[in-house]
Amino acid sequence: MSSQFGKHDLSEIENPHQTALILLSHVLGKPQTWVIAHPEAHLTPQQEQLLSQLLSRLKNGEPLPYLIGRQEFYGLDFIVSPDVLIPRPETELLVDKALEWLRTHPQAGKALDIGTGSGCIPISLLMRHVDLKALGVDISEAALSVCAKNRAVYQLETRLDLRQSDLFEKVSEKFDLITANLPYIPSKKLAGLTELRFEPSPALDGGEDGLEVIRRMLEESAAFIKKPGLILLEIESSLGTKTLELSKNAFPDASLQLYQDLAGLDRLVSVEIN
Repeated sequence: MSSQFGKHDLSEIENPHQTALILLSHVLGKPQTWVIAHPEAHLTPQQEQLLSQLLSRLKNGEPLPYLIGRQEFYGLDFIVSPDVLIPRPETELLVDKALEWLRTHPQAGKALDIGTGSGCIPISLLMRHVDLKALGVDISEAALSVCAKNRAVYQLETRLDLRQSDLFEKVSEKFDLITANLPYIPSKKLAGLTELRFEPSPALDGGEDGLEVIRRMLEESAAFIKKPGLILLEIESSLGTKTLELSKNAFPDASLQLYQDLAGLDRLVSVEIN
């Protein structure tokens, strides 16, 4: 593999060996195990040109998942593009808590995922909870197109409906479970996060206090959640207390919980309605 990268400087790249393996696998159209087993393989001029272009984009800060069009999440492989956020390990906590609740509530059969993006949340739930059906909504038609591709990969057309909607605008049903990874980064903070500049800003920008969309979602959600029911909200790490307050205002009788991610940062608010 090193000979294939002989013309290229990898010193600026994080995790250069793993990144090189991923890029070569993508360029050659072969599994990573094949690339490792065939160090003598040579790139065609066209493949060499593609590899050079990908490395230039990578050094410019473009995320690797956008370069190869894929990202792993919850043990599954998802198609991604700059029209959707890159699925992140922190969001797996939301899936964990949703599955825990579903296992103890066998009557729950319908979930709503708001701001579904790539569809990584509802698809991960559906692949592990066979009695569940879901609706994924997103304000972005382009994002829903990516989600539809992932739905097709896992043959979930009969279990996952998709709808273009601003939160609950085009929703009329009630659900046992509502999940949401909404825009939650305060606008001023987002402006300084250059590492996110390639990802869709509308899916990240939570307004002045980071809670603009979450606040509206909580205010509207009472009409769409069944009893018993569960709402799970991914949050920005500094907004845990404020999100709990908003949740208490919207659901004064609910059981509220704030969960931390593997880094010990506030990441998820749970609103359980009984």
